[in-house]
Amino acid sequence: MKKRLKIAILALAFVLVLASGTFLIYASDYYRADPVAQAIGQSSVVTQLQDGLIVLEGDSSDKTALIFYPGAKVEYIAYLPILEKIRQTNGITCILVKMPFNMAIFDADAAAGVIKQFPEMENWYVGGHSMGGAMASDFASKNPDKVEGLILLGAYLYGDYPAEKALTVYGSFNTSVAEKVDYSENVVVLEGGNHAQFGNYGKQKGDVDATITGEEQQDMAAGAIARFLAR
Repeated sequence: MKKRLKIAILALAFVLVLASGTFLIYASDYYRADPVAQAIGQSSVVTQLQDGLIVLEGDSSDKTALIFYPGAKVEYIAYLPILEKIRQTNGITCILVKMPFNMAIFDADAAAGVIKQFPEMENWYVGGHSMGGAMASDFASKNPDKVEGLILLGAYLYGDYPAEKALTVYGSFNTSVAEKVDYSENVVVLEGGNHAQFGNYGKQKGDVDATITGEEQQDMAAGAIARFLAR
């Protein structure tokens, strides 16, 4: 019995080591930010870089901030270009969160810690791209008292959060998201857009080629967000 137990323990340890190694290999294969995003990350636009957060500070008189969760397996700084457009268009502070293993599913409640770090802010929005959007939606649904609204890019409502307080933006070629959007309030479809171009990380596997540029798609998304916030 002791011998069988030892064999069972060794077998289990082997399986765990193998699974851990497989996951680490999977997680290490992620989409890198392009030179445009890298340049913004090294510019004066970034006012704070701390504890896995990148802060793009908005108008000092506007006490509104957006916490943004990156898409799965995407280097988080790939979203600096669109966040800079959102900051310029809306004057709000944008806070980009670095996720464990580049996957928001491992820290869906990250926004709670961010909110505590910036007590001067009065109005909070949370949002994200793809899986990041799903996890932002999950946070908003569980913490409706902490956020004013939800902004989803290439994502759809996940959890019990009211559509009237959420903005859903996706490209017309992003059929996998379109199939899941079973609501019509505050939904903006960007004609010619795809899934990946909300971030600056190149072509994503399985994604359809867009007929508009990434900059055009991000400009349209920033405009949609401006109209949503104004309402």
